[in-house]
Amino acid sequence: MHSNIPVSQSYHPSKSPLAGKTILVTRSVGQSSQFSDRLIAAGATVIELPALEITPPSSWKPLDQAISNLSTFNWLILTSSNAVQYFLNRLDNQGKDRTVLNHIKIAVVGKKTAQFLSKYNIKADFIPPHFIADSLVAHFPEKLVGKKILFPRVETGGRQVLVEDLTHQGAKVIEVPAYESSCPQNIPLEAEMALKNHTLDMITFASSKTVQFFCLLTANKFPEGIINYLDKTCIASIGPQTSKTCLGLFGRVDIEAEEYTADGLTEAIIKWSHG
Repeated sequence: MHSNIPVSQSYHPSKSPLAGKTILVTRSVGQSSQFSDRLIAAGATVIELPALEITPPSSWKPLDQAISNLSTFNWLILTSSNAVQYFLNRLDNQGKDRTVLNHIKIAVVGKKTAQFLSKYNIKADFIPPHFIADSLVAHFPEKLVGKKILFPRVETGGRQVLVEDLTHQGAKVIEVPAYESSCPQNIPLEAEMALKNHTLDMITFASSKTVQFFCLLTANKFPEGIINYLDKTCIASIGPQTSKTCLGLFGRVDIEAEEYTADGLTEAIIKWSHG
């Protein structure tokens, strides 16, 4: 049950809305801990479990070829901070000046991706109103018929709906692997013990892959099934696609952010704590 207390009040330091709560945060290896910091600031005890590792793709050849033909594209679509970082790093690696991007329009999915892009002094031409890929096609600012679109993305396991929708609208989409995401090898001991002892109040997921890899990671340590250790644990998701994966693998999802960002998930968790 959600509280009617405004979220802005929840952040007041003296209230510590998450005091006494232990939250497991699944995230990428080496990823910034800003989300964890927000939860700690609200009074939570946070245990981190890196459930995703970002690495280069198996081959740079398709991306390099696309970069060499960049002038032939109308749009560049970037759907994550990883896509931004790996694409721009490869652009630099090829000795290309970033001014080559002045001749191509850039669409991004999500405020976080747009902010990350702006760190490179590059402004997105289009950000859909909702922070999901499905919203991009629905609100695209121009007709897609005949448009050539470059889509640097994760090598395996990404959703195809965006490519299918763009193609259906008449665009020619060139997908190229810019990075890969894989499952780490180990679970931190602190996270393992918290799961075994049923001491977690909540576990958070910010992508479908972190849900999938969390299940893979825990399969050896918890052969009878990790869901048996989450009976007292609230499952929190950043958005609809992640929730769908949670439902498929856990049979439930208890919290979903209204805005599909780390801030939105923090707000949803604080609302939950007042319930």
